[in-house]
Amino acid sequence: MAMHAIQKILAKAAGKPSVQAGEIVTAKVDLGEVNDLYLQTIYSFYEMGAEKVSDPDKIIFVFDHYAPAPTINAAQIHKEMRAFVQEQGLTRHFDIDAGVCHQVMPEAGRVRPGMVLVATDSHTTTHGAFGAFGTGVGATDMAAIMATGELWFRVPSVMKIRLEGQPGPKVLPKDVALKCLEQVRADGAVYQAIEFCGSYVEALDVPGRMVVCNLAVEMGAKTAYMQPNQAVLDYVNERTQYPYEVVYTDPDFEYTREVVIDVNGLSPQIAVPWSVDNVKPIEEVDAVAFDQGFIGACTGGRFEDIHEAYEILKGKHIAPGRRLVIIPASKEVMAKAADTGEMQALMQAGATFCAPGCGPCLGVHEGLLTKGERCITASNRNFPGRMGSTQAEIYLASPATVAASMLTGVLTDPRTV
Repeated sequence: MAMHAIQKILAKAAGKPSVQAGEIVTAKVDLGEVNDLYLQTIYSFYEMGAEKVSDPDKIIFVFDHYAPAPTINAAQIHKEMRAFVQEQGLTRHFDIDAGVCHQVMPEAGRVRPGMVLVATDSHTTTHGAFGAFGTGVGATDMAAIMATGELWFRVPSVMKIRLEGQPGPKVLPKDVALKCLEQVRADGAVYQAIEFCGSYVEALDVPGRMVVCNLAVEMGAKTAYMQPNQAVLDYVNERTQYPYEVVYTDPDFEYTREVVIDVNGLSPQIAVPWSVDNVKPIEEVDAVAFDQGFIGACTGGRFEDIHEAYEILKGKHIAPGRRLVIIPASKEVMAKAADTGEMQALMQAGATFCAPGCGPCLGVHEGLLTKGERCITASNRNFPGRMGSTQAEIYLASPATVAASMLTGVLTDPRTV
């Protein structure tokens, strides 16, 4: 029976020679990650009767959504989680100085091809960029992973999105990902895996791959997958000390659906309120004014994203009365932006930098919106209330489009500046 690489990864983790779509399996988890939204995970762990995590090297905590703690309650969450980490002797913990979980885990060498990675965050599909099975779960499932090292999965069917060609300057992976959303829609891949392939993907660097896989969950996907290219293998080999295996899809595997997108000549894409799949080319969107721009989070906070803003804003200044919030996805990213001088240049251009973390993406911290405000953001969701007030408007775009729009104060095509 022909299998996809994702299915082979699950089969190996379940100790089975083969699996098929729809089958329920119990699989060993190579890494479980808990973020600081999920204190309930610890409570559920003890409520299950567990006393010690099954493998202290395979469970990590990352403080990113509430970093640094914005409320007394968030500070209490951090306090209880730190106590659990120490009590359990976990070998790795990322505190408020580290950054967003989906950035710091690969940087720390904890993500590699062929692994099963489960986290308490829906955007764990990001790690399909490395040829891994990555998916998000809730508190109870994560507690079970901490206690047993295993979790049940329904083996997903797999759809293919083939991306061909190369877009022009200032049309970024975020634009391509938004185009995928426009084509597949927000419910087009529910509980399926999405494989991204084609000439565009083959040439894509690691940060770009992470952006595209990150947004797979916005199409309803359980997980995402890209066959690792040399850029991925070089990145992983430089950082990890763990063994890994690159897994390949059988040539006669049958996909449930195939979508082909030609990215040649693609324009910058904008997701307008109030849905991630309400995507239009920038030429079809009114030149609305923005109060705030945001470059950051697990979708848009890598050095390459900050560099795009730098290229547009160096030696200039954002429009009067506007604010540009930039939050690096990790301290490694922040340090590189500082070392290259790009952070200083962007600050001179009027940008406000905050500590690495999720920032306003969840709507609880650093850069929230109030009633009647409008934000253009390189993050991943634009639902009402996502960044604060339910009466604020959120437009999703690439970091280049965010920077260009902050330069003028209105929606601006980055190719024109």
